[in-house]
Amino acid sequence: MHNRGVIVVLLLATGALCQAQTQSTQPKSMGGDDAPRDAVWTSNLGNEPVGPGDLLYISVSGAPELSRSYRVSPDGSIVLPMGHNSIHVAGLTPDAIGKTVAADLTHENVLVSPIVSVSMLDYRSRQVTVVGAVKQPGMIQAIGEVRVLDALAKAQGVAPEAGPEIVVTRPAHDSVAAQVTTIPLKQLLSGQHPELDLRLYGGEEVRVPEAQKIFIVGNVKMPGSYPVNDAEGTTVLKALAMSQGQMVFTTKSAYIYRTVDGKRDEIAVPLHKILHRSAPDMVLQANDILYVPENGGLHLTTSVLDRIASFGGNVGSGLIIWH
Repeated sequence: MHNRGVIVVLLLATGALCQAQTQSTQPKSMGGDDAPRDAVWTSNLGNEPVGPGDLLYISVSGAPELSRSYRVSPDGSIVLPMGHNSIHVAGLTPDAIGKTVAADLTHENVLVSPIVSVSMLDYRSRQVTVVGAVKQPGMIQAIGEVRVLDALAKAQGVAPEAGPEIVVTRPAHDSVAAQVTTIPLKQLLSGQHPELDLRLYGGEEVRVPEAQKIFIVGNVKMPGSYPVNDAEGTTVLKALAMSQGQMVFTTKSAYIYRTVDGKRDEIAVPLHKILHRSAPDMVLQANDILYVPENGGLHLTTSVLDRIASFGGNVGSGLIIWH
């Protein structure tokens, strides 16, 4: 009898423990008798509104045939395996989708009190494309509050050949046409104009065009092509600074070659006067060619004098050795 009493006590204790564990795993009602019977559990992986192309994972407790991933269709809906109608989910957050799915299962008499958990696997509808003169072009997800500077930071920043402006293109939706916004890069990076740091919601393209170039040739230390990073353009003095300055034996005049309407114009530049501040600096346009000629006559005269001096020194040394 004593052993039977111990067994009965153990069975009662085990049953109470199992009942307590079962009650602890059930979601608690927050609304009393008026609360809905179907409980919804949502994931903390993201609670942004979904759109076409997004990938959801819906878990229905006690219904493994319904628990799987669902890709939102182009019309913004999903279809459950045992459902007769599609469920529109575009624009809803994961917790709202869970409530919608639970209500549909109850309405279709599939389950009496469904427990639905919804989590996000992929936010394809919120992709932002970052292209152009950035160090790492690609696509990012506009989850949370994402702005233009965030997109540039995720692209590892702008490249050295970046131009002076950023172009943000928002796609057309409903009755709103596509919008194109041009943002001055220098003002955006200065942080003094927060209104330029636009918020991105997904679907936008952030494009950083390459800077237009000018070409510097002739008697300069580093001829070549150079980007125009300032929106105001560049000048002859800036061009000389970029090319490390002119070399010796430069003529007093330089030339700008500019193509206008298919014709190339030659514009004289009073280089000597500009350098001595007796003439205003001249503005260069994109694709201009700045040609700095060499003074061949002066170079030849100096070269001849150097050779004569060198020859005289050698002759003098030879006479000393002869004696």
